[in-house]
Amino acid sequence: MIYCGIDWAETHHDIALIHDTGKLLAKRRIMDDAAGYQLLLDLLAECGDTEDAPIPVAIETSRGLLVAALRQGKRKVFAVNPMAAARYRDWHGVSRKKSDPGDALVLANIPRTDMAMHRPLPYDSDLARAIAVLARAQQDATWNRQQIANQLRSLLREYYPAALKAFANWQNGLWCPEARVLLAVAPAPTRAASLSLAQLRAALKRAGRLRGIEAEAQRLREVFRTEYGHQPPLVEDAWGQQVLALLRQLDAACTATDELAEAVQAVSSTAPGR
Repeated sequence: MIYCGIDWAETHHDIALIHDTGKLLAKRRIMDDAAGYQLLLDLLAECGDTEDAPIPVAIETSRGLLVAALRQGKRKVFAVNPMAAARYRDWHGVSRKKSDPGDALVLANIPRTDMAMHRPLPYDSDLARAIAVLARAQQDATWNRQQIANQLRSLLREYYPAALKAFANWQNGLWCPEARVLLAVAPAPTRAASLSLAQLRAALKRAGRLRGIEAEAQRLREVFRTEYGHQPPLVEDAWGQQVLALLRQLDAACTATDELAEAVQAVSSTAPGR
């Protein structure tokens, strides 16, 4: 058996191929481009790589064009967590100094000695991999949206408690359309207190609300006109400018989350049997 380890980097990759006995058969550095990928495949072929018996590869990432090139056919590709790889590096040597060629050799030894302890990347179809990419992107966008909403909540606590009270009962809280539209219209409590019923109704309609507009506008006016503590006017306006800047980020994050959710649904609907 022959095993391959690849120390992945942004611009280049170090390759090591070893025999089942642990003997180093070849080492090479390739660039992160199509020519480099082909050089790697040629090197694998020189060491006995075939379509029916491909050489297993260990690498510290599960993504990217290099991994996509390696995943063609029946090859076992092991995405080794960098922290796990660091433990193997300590096992194979006393020096803690990082060496890309040395790390490639360490990675090649992982499937040679501990293949049963690591799970290869699944032989997914292109459709399944596309869904995985979009689902991961949607999850990241959702986390980003929540993080920005949390930052916005922290800002509002500093000077605008009426907004937090006004939006507390709404589903999705600060990133619901009504909250974002109202904050854009009135980023400071003094401005919110001056909003008329007509302006509140118009804001709710722009946010897409269809029912209970009159009752909700009445409730919002009461909340916004309740007596609260205030920052000095100049400071309040400064907080409002910061909220508007963060609100633009939140709007973009909400749009990205919704679009990615639609993309996941669209791709999933093309799966056989759907």
